[in-house]
Amino acid sequence: RRYSFWSRLRRLLIWLLGVYIAIPFLVKLCPAIQAKLVFLNFVRVPYFIDLKRPQDQGLNHTCNYYLQPEEDVTVGVWHTVPAALWKNAHGKDQVWFEDALGSSHPVVLYLHGNAGTRGGDHRVELYKVLSSLGYHVVTFDYRGWGDSIGSPSERGMTYDALHVFDWIKARSGDNPVYIWGHSLGTGVATNLVRRLCERETPPDALILESPFTNIREEARSHPFSIYRYFPGFDWFFLDPITTSGIKFANDENVKYISCSLLILHAEDDPVVPFHLGKKLYNIAATSRSFRDYKVQFVPFHTDLGYRHKYIYRSPELPRILQ
Repeated sequence: RRYSFWSRLRRLLIWLLGVYIAIPFLVKLCPAIQAKLVFLNFVRVPYFIDLKRPQDQGLNHTCNYYLQPEEDVTVGVWHTVPAALWKNAHGKDQVWFEDALGSSHPVVLYLHGNAGTRGGDHRVELYKVLSSLGYHVVTFDYRGWGDSIGSPSERGMTYDALHVFDWIKARSGDNPVYIWGHSLGTGVATNLVRRLCERETPPDALILESPFTNIREEARSHPFSIYRYFPGFDWFFLDPITTSGIKFANDENVKYISCSLLILHAEDDPVVPFHLGKKLYNIAATSRSFRDYKVQFVPFHTDLGYRHKYIYRSPELPRILQ
C-alpha cells in the first residue's frame, strides 16, 4: 500500500511538472491565449445579473443604453445621474437621461479594468459614491465584455472609449468631463486622453486608480505570475502579448497628455504593485506636457486595507477629488 501511494504521488507530480513546462510553449504557439489572460473578458462576475436592469444592483437612478461605435460593434452603457436628480430620474426614459447630461453637473466617464462587467460590485459602489458627490457617471462594457458585441483588442477598447466620450460631449455642453480609469482601464484611459490631447480636445482631468507603467511591466510584476522566474519568461509570456498588439503604454502616453492628472494607489494592492503607480507618477511629474497642469499622487496606507479595488471606501475621497 505504501509503495502504491508513493507511486501514484510520483506519477501525479510528474504529470503536474509536465503541464507546468508545457504551458509556456502553448502560450508561445498561441498568443491569443495570453491576450485572453490579459483581458479576462470571459470572466463575467457577478453571475446571473441582467445588465439591462441596473436597478437590480441598487442603481435606481441609472439608465441602460446601447451605442454603436463601429459596424458590428455594440457597447452597453450605464448612465447614473447625480444625487440631486435622483427623484426626477424615477421612471424617466433614455431621452430624459441624455438631456440630463446638459444639467450643471460634471461628468465622469469610468473605464473599468479586466474581468467582470459594468455591474461589478466594487464598480457599482464607486458609481454610488460619485453620484452622491454630484457627478454624472457614464460607464460601459468594452466590445467583448458583458453584453457588448465584438472582439476585444486594445485598439477596439480605445475606440469604444473615444466614441462614448464624444457622445457625452455632444450632450454635456460646457460641463466638465473627467476620465477615470481603473487597473487595465488606466491603459484605455491614457490611450484615450493622449488621442484627445493630440486632436486638441482634452478632458478636464484624468484620474488613474491603481495604474501600471505598461502591460509588460505589469505582467512581469504581477504577484500571481507563477512563471516569473521561469527561464525565458519574457520570450514565452511577454512577447506574445506584444505580438497580439497589446501595449497599454501608460508610461509613454503620459508624455503626450496635457490636462490635470490624479493618481490613486493603495500600498497593499496585490494585483498592480504600488511601485508601478509611483513610477508612473514620477514619469508624469517630470514630463514637459504637464508643466502647466497639476499632477498629484495619493497613496493609501496598507493599514486601510483598500487593496486593488476598494479605494472608493475612503472617507477622504470627496476631499481628494475636490
